[in-house]
Amino acid sequence: MMIRDESLARLRDAAEPFDVLIVGGGATGLGAAVDASGRGYRVALVEQADFAAGTSSCSTKLVHGGVRYLRQGNISLVRSALRERALLLKNAPHLASSLRFVIPCYSYWEILYYRFGLGLYDRLSGSLSLGRSRVLTREETIECLPTIETARLCGGVVYYDGQFDDSRLAMTLAQTASEQGACLINYCRCIGLLKEAGRVSGVLLRDLEGGTEFGVRAKAVVNATGIFVDTMRSFEEPSSKSLVSASQGVHLVLPRRFLPGGAALMIPRTEDGRVLFAIPWKDRVVVGTTDTAGVLPTMTPRAQEAEIEFLLTHLGKYLAHAPVESDVLSLFAGLRPLVAQDGESTASLSRAHTIMVSKGKLLTVTGGKWTTYRKMAEEVIDTVEKIAGLPHRRCPTENLALHGTIPVSRIADPLLKVYGSDAGRILEIAEYNEEGEELLHRDLPYIKAEVIWHVRYEMARTVEDVLARRTRALVLDAGAAIASAQTVAGIIAKELQRDSGWIEQQVRQFNAYAANWLMPKRLAPELVER
Repeated sequence: MMIRDESLARLRDAAEPFDVLIVGGGATGLGAAVDASGRGYRVALVEQADFAAGTSSCSTKLVHGGVRYLRQGNISLVRSALRERALLLKNAPHLASSLRFVIPCYSYWEILYYRFGLGLYDRLSGSLSLGRSRVLTREETIECLPTIETARLCGGVVYYDGQFDDSRLAMTLAQTASEQGACLINYCRCIGLLKEAGRVSGVLLRDLEGGTEFGVRAKAVVNATGIFVDTMRSFEEPSSKSLVSASQGVHLVLPRRFLPGGAALMIPRTEDGRVLFAIPWKDRVVVGTTDTAGVLPTMTPRAQEAEIEFLLTHLGKYLAHAPVESDVLSLFAGLRPLVAQDGESTASLSRAHTIMVSKGKLLTVTGGKWTTYRKMAEEVIDTVEKIAGLPHRRCPTENLALHGTIPVSRIADPLLKVYGSDAGRILEIAEYNEEGEELLHRDLPYIKAEVIWHVRYEMARTVEDVLARRTRALVLDAGAAIASAQTVAGIIAKELQRDSGWIEQQVRQFNAYAANWLMPKRLAPELVER
């Protein structure tokens, strides 16, 4: 159970230093909190916004080895990611599952080329394979992808990978760490470092809700702030060289009719050498991603019209009926924290992670991807043990079932699958609340009882927390999410004892935020009605 007031009190009142204090509540930081608390250490994690509020909720929703990394020759990254893929599917079956991918081929040479590459992918998977790749006939390809462009189609190649719900996994990691004794809090910003004898000994925090500032001591401090790692590094060394090169990835969300079969479409090569995916996800189709270099770190990245056109144009080449801008239900952008290297495009930069320890023993971790979050966390905490003089303890996460894990077949309501064993408790809330079973919006699969759950037990504090991350309403349909904001604000206000002024402010703030998820040519958020 995650209750913000209790977490804040634990941080402020801590008489002894925490063993590990993690700054950053995305995939990397949350994974490290699960690992460290699982080893029995006293752990705290602070996040300046909400858990997974940045890149960690704006991924392509794939748990994969990375087919394109084979082309780069990064065999070790692919092998490690394939192993981690299998562990995640085992440890969180309510959040991750296998998915069939099809590469349509328009020449027989393409069939041979991709079959060879995916054969290597199969061999690297070994006993952890989710299914063997194979060549498809023209008829089989059309059966898998009913909306595919059939002119000159020769056949295809099918292979298997994984998909997941990124922000729900982030929340599940937070709950898992909390159950193991970790103290986690959102909306609490690190504004400086504490030092003793030249060594980082803690952080200075500002509670963004209450406005107070206080210090928290720790034997080791982990900088897991993603695209903002350089800001935190500058607290210790103002002249430190930038470590991160940010790259923007944009995704579009379309109605399911554009990919009605059970398979995902993989576009193997675009004009800039990237791989694109069109993936069936929660009764929608997620299309992505772009790779735009030279962007500045921000909590609210916005898709550019050129990126939108890029995705629609390339997808349109492979579909019999190309989508147009008016078909887009939502769009979102995330910034990847890639490790900078002079002279390389962001598309070619490795998704492997980097761990650095400063002179003052501040540990910084950046890079990587969701699929390998667990392995990254293991390496981070192994390093923490060394720099903090902690006794080495075995990493427990390979076989750690994450919060809520039960067989999917035991979850009573399929629409509540992402909650795992908590689904029954949400149904109880729905039963005992007069409007608990009502949908937030006719175009969204979420009920009001879920919002109550998010506030009481998942530390949701704002409308954005609920509609963007606790549910995926903003991803599925930005217009419907905007139309739901007033209802959600009212439910949160009742739970947190907020007044009507707070409700109005929350709706305005969410509409401004959600404008980034609307097509540029759509009406202003306050005018959108569904």
